[in-house]
Amino acid sequence: MAVIVVGGSGRGVGKTALVCGLIAALTEFRWTAVKISTHDHGKLKPVWEETTAGTETDTARYLAAGAERALLATAEGDELGAIVRGLVNSKEPPPHLIFESNQVLNYVRPGVCLAVHGGLDKPERKPSFSFVVRNADAMVAHSDADRMLGGDPASKPIFHLATLEKISAEMLVWVRLKLIGKAR
Repeated sequence: MAVIVVGGSGRGVGKTALVCGLIAALTEFRWTAVKISTHDHGKLKPVWEETTAGTETDTARYLAAGAERALLATAEGDELGAIVRGLVNSKEPPPHLIFESNQVLNYVRPGVCLAVHGGLDKPERKPSFSFVVRNADAMVAHSDADRMLGGDPASKPIFHLATLEKISAEMLVWVRLKLIGKAR
């Protein structure tokens, strides 16, 4: 099972766009995309499944990008841990999981962890982002053009993407290699 975690420095930095870009680019995977939120979204249960693709919600965007399933989990702490363990360890686990969350790193070891930084436009920094950065395999930032900085074995690469919903060829190769390496 491939597992990707996308965390971010704050709200509106492009986490959902990056998740959608990864889903659309990694078409060989049958993704179950999970948005984890501590905010009340008006759902009756802590885990809710989106069934309609579109642009109205993050989970609808996941389906529009090509996810097989899209879930919204509104939980924290022990409840979140139980939800994540339930997904990963169920009798019929999803083929592959992609999470949009900082908190999920407390409960799952991803094959790839990406940290999205909002840059100067979004200086807000969630306290949980420091944990994401420490566990990230790479940093991602919105930029004027696609390019990669770093990338040597001693440093985390920094991917600059002109559009977070469109993964650069260089980043796509890097992500696939990381997922294949973790699957062995």
